[in-house]
Amino acid sequence: MEQEVNEVKINGVDYIRKDYVAKEEVKGNIKIVILQRGWILVGRFERNNSDCKLHNASVIRNWGTSKGLGEIANEGPKSGTKLDKCYGLVQFDYLTIVALIDCREEKWVREL
Repeated sequence: MEQEVNEVKINGVDYIRKDYVAKEEVKGNIKIVILQRGWILVGRFERNNSDCKLHNASVIRNWGTSKGLGEIANEGPKSGTKLDKCYGLVQFDYLTIVALIDCREEKWVREL
């Protein structure tokens, strides 16, 4: 007989299997964020007052477009688009934003 254990209590402390805990879903719309000094990133944007976060972020090193950033915001990354993953959270102040471009979710969701 096989039994699956998802929780165990040791010395009064409850432990739960790591793969059993649901990952927190990152909320926020996918946006291209143009920051001061030429940084261009894409990810799930979150703002709390002047504190901004970009979840699952990547730096857009090469656009790979003929029509600018709006083209990849609308159509998703092209074959020439180069994304450098940040592997985590990028944080910045709202005043460092030059522009925000909304992205079509269905075109970017697999890239983030």
